[in-house]
Amino acid sequence: MSNQQRPLQERALTDLRTLAELFTWRVAKTPSAEAYRQFNETNGQWISYTWEETHQRVMGCVRALSQLNLERGARIAILLPNGLQAVCIDQAALQMACVPVPMHALDNPESIAYIIGDSDASVLIATTDQQWKDIGNAGVALPALRQVVVLEKNLTEADYPAGVPVVSTEEWLSAAVNVNAAGVLAEAAADDLAALVYTSGTTGKPKGVMLTHNNVMSNVKAVVARVAPVISDVFLSFLPLSHTFERTAGYYLPVAAGACVAFSHSVKQLPEELVTIKPTILISVPRIYERVYSVIQTKLAQSKVQSFLFNAAIAVGWRRFTRAQHLSSDGVLQRLGDAIVWRVLEPVVASKLKNQFGGRLRVAVSGGAALSTSISRCFLGLGIPIVQGYGMTETAPVVAFNAPDDNNPSTVGRILEGVEVRVGENAELQVRGPNVMRGYWKREEDTAKAFIDGWLRTGDQAEVVDGRVRILGRVKEIIVTSTGEKIAPVDLEIAISTDPAFEQVYAFGENAPFIGCVVVLSQSYWAQLAQTLGLDATDLNNLKSPAATDVVLKRVRELTCSFPFYAQPKGVILSTEPWTIESTLITPTLKLKRLNLQKHFAEDMARIYAPRKK
Repeated sequence: MSNQQRPLQERALTDLRTLAELFTWRVAKTPSAEAYRQFNETNGQWISYTWEETHQRVMGCVRALSQLNLERGARIAILLPNGLQAVCIDQAALQMACVPVPMHALDNPESIAYIIGDSDASVLIATTDQQWKDIGNAGVALPALRQVVVLEKNLTEADYPAGVPVVSTEEWLSAAVNVNAAGVLAEAAADDLAALVYTSGTTGKPKGVMLTHNNVMSNVKAVVARVAPVISDVFLSFLPLSHTFERTAGYYLPVAAGACVAFSHSVKQLPEELVTIKPTILISVPRIYERVYSVIQTKLAQSKVQSFLFNAAIAVGWRRFTRAQHLSSDGVLQRLGDAIVWRVLEPVVASKLKNQFGGRLRVAVSGGAALSTSISRCFLGLGIPIVQGYGMTETAPVVAFNAPDDNNPSTVGRILEGVEVRVGENAELQVRGPNVMRGYWKREEDTAKAFIDGWLRTGDQAEVVDGRVRILGRVKEIIVTSTGEKIAPVDLEIAISTDPAFEQVYAFGENAPFIGCVVVLSQSYWAQLAQTLGLDATDLNNLKSPAATDVVLKRVRELTCSFPFYAQPKGVILSTEPWTIESTLITPTLKLKRLNLQKHFAEDMARIYAPRKK
């Protein structure tokens, strides 16, 4: 009997070809096991759902979608926060051989409208009808959109943009309750699209990355082989499902393992949820670890004794870690001394930190951007098993990553099985493999530019030593924030510079929590602004006035409102001194010398990123 003829639950993961098949396989194998856990705002309780219960909800969504008679490959735009509803809509689309178009639930209406229009989405699933009203009024034509479904319907029909029917989820599902779901299922092929994920492009408009079932499934299978998640694992999901990193590692990977995913109901509640949920696997970006580290440093500043013990524990723990990973070796006396000191420091320092993460973490993945050396050293030294990786949306997304038992934090780990990398011109890392995207949606020219001789150009400079990848820098001027968002600074700078109030603009935010910018104000604008605010324009200290920066930031935000929300500056530094060739801040061709500007404004940049006092 061939693998395809065997009952689905008897097949191996390696035999599966599509994400729809993966989900159905999981339901058949462990129908009664816990699949998802979600916080109920009404009663304040965490509610669990089995794989079979989840499957029944998915079939309800399939029945509802079937009423639209969607063609194979139709795009389903999903604008929902992380949760069971988002999973069910995603799976229903896949079960019908349609294509999910995940979008960030907090993105601005203009950006969302662009994605819906560019993807030619037939259906939009949103949280509230107010979201749809704002999207519909963004001034973007949406001729392909046939149905809007919202979880919360509070407005009247007169409030809605004309031309597209709006129904609540309850109405949508109940209208199709008697439909035979089995009769509307469609089997996708491995090379069919499994998602259209939009990522920022160099034009300022996001590009739709075409990921096939084979792209994602090959990545899931390779990650399972490296991490070996099990059915008893618990994931805590808080990164948006619109990110490929979370989709693959925090959503489809647990399906493959049969592990439970608990959905965070609020990032603000994350510290409490870590303690409550006690996850064993955490998928995160550097920003989360940065926040924990910042809180720790603030507390340590209040006690010299605690600071001494903490730093001593890191020093000892780091030596223990590097020895365990065969990255260093010490003499017998050093090992003996560390063992004795660790017995004292582990319960008073390391255990307390581990308990903040729930006390059960066996893998803490950090991806999307680089994790600073000091933070990596701190957490690894104190027993938080952080492993860094590397990837991009276009590679579904993982290219390389460390494993807990094979972890060199100065690199982004070993190349994933089945994936090939090479270092091309200008030390650019290039990738080839089954995980590499088909291309960009409706952008043949951009797709052609993204490849060279069949290899995907990452835009990152790297070196590969003994199968490990070390990222050295970026080929292009692209900012990668600590949350993993990629932004082209030139596009922001051009948009802001269109306002005569701003003579020069420099956008920054590499590995930082948000985008900021420095603006050189025209003398006339500064004089007018200062007069309006009752400030002395000749006193340059007033350029740091909160009142002045608030006004300018509002103006900057208005100029960048068409950009994705994460690309819009949230901090601004004011200046009136022009950047010149003589000051070495611009080139003879008037291009910005970014490293020089970074050094020049380092103190101001540190100020806007400093934790705000409560």
